[in-house]
Amino acid sequence: MDKEELKRRAAAQALEHVRDGMKLGLGTGSTAKHFVELLGERVRAGLNVVGVPTSEATRADAERCGIRLTTLDEIDHLDLTVDGADEVDGHLDLIKGGGGALLREKIVAAASDRMIVIADESKLVGALGRFPLPIEVIPFGLGATRRALQNAFTAAGCDGELKLRPGKDGHAFVTDGGHWILDAQLGRIPDAPRLAQLLSMIPGVVEHGLFVGMASTVVLAGADGIRTIERA
Repeated sequence: MDKEELKRRAAAQALEHVRDGMKLGLGTGSTAKHFVELLGERVRAGLNVVGVPTSEATRADAERCGIRLTTLDEIDHLDLTVDGADEVDGHLDLIKGGGGALLREKIVAAASDRMIVIADESKLVGALGRFPLPIEVIPFGLGATRRALQNAFTAAGCDGELKLRPGKDGHAFVTDGGHWILDAQLGRIPDAPRLAQLLSMIPGVVEHGLFVGMASTVVLAGADGIRTIERA
């Protein structure tokens, strides 16, 4: 069974948590795309929900699937967000942002009563950090921001190389919010909550890809079936 089939199975399991009348956060990435497509099938069959997309790519997918959309300016909270992750550890803390939508993903997740993360079983790790940590930054003063980031890594007991994410045109990748992304290749993050706190204090950092304490449920699909992990 290939990874796309596993992702679709995880998405189908998360869909069982959706009820008529819900306000949903719609994640970004290859696994979340499966959820949006399956949700669209349910909507066309009569399910009444409204969604808030976390990226322009997800917006386009949701509109193609016939899902009614809104914004967080029009509603005050979401019942549920379903999104993927690049890594998840045993505490259900995450690294997200491989698709470049970490800022909107975190805003939407924070506005939700629950967050369900869907992934194939390879995303479960003993410690976060093998996947490069995305850090969304303002282009102005990038050198100063880089130095502050290295100091934060040292203070949190980790170290690694920072690489500016390239775009398809050979220039820097630009997020939906008009920012750049630095990917930190840390290898292992011994204290994710501590690092998250330090990164949030750096003025040039718009947001980072550590989602600490936000996921309530993780649905992992593997060759042996579906595994669901709930936050204690």
